[in-house]
Amino acid sequence: MKIHEYQAKQLMKWYGIPIPKGQPAFSPEEAARVAKDLGAAVTVVKAQIYAGGRGKAGGVKLAHNIDEVKYFASQILGKKLVTHQTGPEGKMVNRLLIEEGSDIEKEYYLGITIDRDSAEVILMGSAEGGMEIETVAAEAPEKIFMERVNPAVGLQPFQAKRLTCRMGFPGNARGKVQTLMMNLYTLFVEKDCSLAEINPLVLTKGNDIIALDAKLNFDDSALFRHPEVEALRDESEEDPKERAAAKASLSYVNLGGDVACMVNGAGLAMATVDIIKFYGGEPANFLDVGGDSTVEKIAEAIRIMQSDDQVRSVFVNIFGGINKCDVIAGGIVEAAKLVGLKVPVVARLDGTNVEAGKKILREAALPKVHLVGKMEDGAKLAVELAAQAKEAV
Repeated sequence: MKIHEYQAKQLMKWYGIPIPKGQPAFSPEEAARVAKDLGAAVTVVKAQIYAGGRGKAGGVKLAHNIDEVKYFASQILGKKLVTHQTGPEGKMVNRLLIEEGSDIEKEYYLGITIDRDSAEVILMGSAEGGMEIETVAAEAPEKIFMERVNPAVGLQPFQAKRLTCRMGFPGNARGKVQTLMMNLYTLFVEKDCSLAEINPLVLTKGNDIIALDAKLNFDDSALFRHPEVEALRDESEEDPKERAAAKASLSYVNLGGDVACMVNGAGLAMATVDIIKFYGGEPANFLDVGGDSTVEKIAEAIRIMQSDDQVRSVFVNIFGGINKCDVIAGGIVEAAKLVGLKVPVVARLDGTNVEAGKKILREAALPKVHLVGKMEDGAKLAVELAAQAKEAV
């Protein structure tokens, strides 16, 4: 789960991490009122969306008076912001962060994430913070320093001190940075974060350390422990299909193509996406029904996939283990009864109760359902049917 920058900054403030003074605003008039209360010589007007790259896309403006704040707010609010992370469709800006400007001496990068291969927490830092950090990571990874943290022990003061030195902070600022790192790690652990990022972390000309931007992502599986975090969710920023899937205990990711995929297990999902690409198709989604499917759950999965207007065919690729093929087949038939099959469905079933599942589909005699025996044949047919549907439009 993601939250907005202003929300992440408020959480960081509670954990003793310095942030600029600021408040969210939802209209140009409110932005002007917040700026007036701040009374800063320079006010920053920042679009709030769940994506990076806002500055380059025109979503961050520096205003030198109240009229400029109101003007920039009116130009950004209600507009779609297109960044390298939003894709060409962009994201609508419904809220702003209005905050005081900072007198920046130097920008740094600081982040915490999880290395799932080693089951360690990774504290990362670089003296090359700011908008180009992704370029630095790709072209000069040696400029990003890391400290591996054993979660059973936690971040140690000597690790924070070592990273602070490697990042090149001046001596009279290192103590503040080390404290900030320890506080950020505490926030990361206590709130079950999957990512905590400050970019840029700035050193001001007055020798202060400030989190100028902030990003926090949370482990969805741990949200039951943090209702105060879940309350921060902005559903307008999320794909409605992903929200519906999550409520049905389904894992759904929109991939933008026209061949929808329903599978069980992440490994099979990746293989299905790959084979669709191999046969010249474009996967519309990654939908994993998990291992505890019911007829109702499968029917809901079909409904969600069909709700995407770009979908031209559905490839159901199931290898039944804990899941049973007859349950999957029953879900397809139930979906046909409840919402209808708007696009052709190619079903490849194997594993537990496969013959019973095939019998259910054959006896249902649904004209839009195509039963195949091999994964390769299913992927090829799903791609062909999607292409035919596209040509017919």
